[in-house]
Amino acid sequence: MKKNREKEPEKIWVDFVQELNLTDEQLEKFQKYTQILEEWNKNINLTAITNLGGVVRQHFLDSVALIDFVDLKKSKLIVDIGTGAGFPAIPLKILFPHLDVILIEVNKKKQKFLHALIEELNLENVQICDLDWRTFLRTTQADVDFFLTRAAIGEEELCRMFKPSSAYKNSTLVYWVTDEWKVDPKAAEFLKEIKSYKLGKRQRKLAFFRLN
Repeated sequence: MKKNREKEPEKIWVDFVQELNLTDEQLEKFQKYTQILEEWNKNINLTAITNLGGVVRQHFLDSVALIDFVDLKKSKLIVDIGTGAGFPAIPLKILFPHLDVILIEVNKKKQKFLHALIEELNLENVQICDLDWRTFLRTTQADVDFFLTRAAIGEEELCRMFKPSSAYKNSTLVYWVTDEWKVDPKAAEFLKEIKSYKLGKRQRKLAFFRLN
């Protein structure tokens, strides 16, 4: 018989709490998040990762890897490009409730999920934006500290934000990528640093793009 290597749910949550030093309220929100994700994923393709350990590691911990390199206590507004099921912005919002968040998502079904998630988790100052990336850049203006995306769009397209006419040219873009990732030559001039981190046994990277 094949041995099941999945940890017991209680152990998964205990380890998660210890790793991030979560409050009881934060733990409750993450647990509710997994329940809502599981329920909606039956009818909407939100994630191929369905076991609890995978969700905690590959979605929650991967999303909050940013906090090892950036002090979000000093930030005000983050924008998640192609957020899908809310990653990475919602886990970061749970950890830092003071953040204002804009979730860019064009898929109508995923928008409905995000609306339900925000309501169920009682999250304030989270806005869902249904504009595509180019339209967002062309028609909006806000004082954004960080644009975030887990490789939802290619970096060449993302780096349109650094054009001289862009309202966001002085913001920072953080791009979640695999260890094998190589920057598109057309975006290389904006790549300022790469930070590596481990996710279980896997090596991952955060690529930071800025104008200067």
